[in-house]
Amino acid sequence: MGATLKDVAQRAGVSIKTVSNVIHDYPHIRQETRERVEAAIAELAYTPNQTARNLRSGRTGVITLALPDLALSYFAELAGAVIAAADDRGIAVQVEQTGGTREREIELLRAPRLRMTDGVLFSPLQMGQEDAAALDVGYPLVLLGERIFDGPADHVTMRNAAAARAATERLIDGGRERIAILGVHEGEVIGSAGLRLAGYREALASRGVPFDEALVAPSVMWHRRDGLIATRDLLARDVAFDALFALNDTLAFGALRALEEAGRRIPDDVAVIGFDNIDESAFSYPALTTVDPGRDWIAEQAVATLLARIEEPSAPAETRYADFRIVERETTTR
Repeated sequence: MGATLKDVAQRAGVSIKTVSNVIHDYPHIRQETRERVEAAIAELAYTPNQTARNLRSGRTGVITLALPDLALSYFAELAGAVIAAADDRGIAVQVEQTGGTREREIELLRAPRLRMTDGVLFSPLQMGQEDAAALDVGYPLVLLGERIFDGPADHVTMRNAAAARAATERLIDGGRERIAILGVHEGEVIGSAGLRLAGYREALASRGVPFDEALVAPSVMWHRRDGLIATRDLLARDVAFDALFALNDTLAFGALRALEEAGRRIPDDVAVIGFDNIDESAFSYPALTTVDPGRDWIAEQAVATLLARIEEPSAPAETRYADFRIVERETTTR
């Protein structure tokens, strides 16, 4: 007979629950305890029997990832990162696509099939703070994204306002004085667009640059075509600008095309910064300067947090924020 979870716990001098938390990579474990458990696992050559464990616990070894739109590269790459993080822990992932409508998002949360998996990672695009009660679903749930805060579920997200402020300040400190912002959702406060607009405005205020409504280029959707159309409109309005902050990378790719059509040199005439650091941003021409909001960290933490929630259903809900960085490339560097 191979070593059991109980054997590992006895060897490490901890509880069976602690061993389980280490195996599932629960983030809030002291490093000394983690090392002791890992040493016991190695000494005893312990291998978790996932099938037997699932049968005993009534679990499936499968989690659900619900995203708005896999046609948006950020969500496709996030899905890949979540699947890899789950696979490292012996967990499979079922992917659901909501289409980014409020009705579909709420309907999915109530769908009986979600209870056939062990828990759900959920990224809403249209649900808002007024829908927070809909997250009280009775199964393990971790919220992703920026639409709902202070809800009844764990939340893993990014620092949208701070990252947008840093991106805008980078442009100002590089000598840019007229910075257009592309992809704003009119009237939105909470959500990626609202928070990134807030960060943009904070940066202008911090550097003493006046806010100019003429530099705001709204766009309901955030695909390449939307960036192309919104930038063409900005140019058609004959608005003077020497930089452009796109609220995601795919909008920026559309903007690059529109600027090229108009004969604007990048970055000499117009510097461009995107947001998300999707893989394609390193290979666009010119290569896109962008904000890396910590997508891989978010994926790792989301999976670890969900597995910890599955183990401890009654623990208080927590919110975790990823760090960000500016990835400097050719669209801002002369």
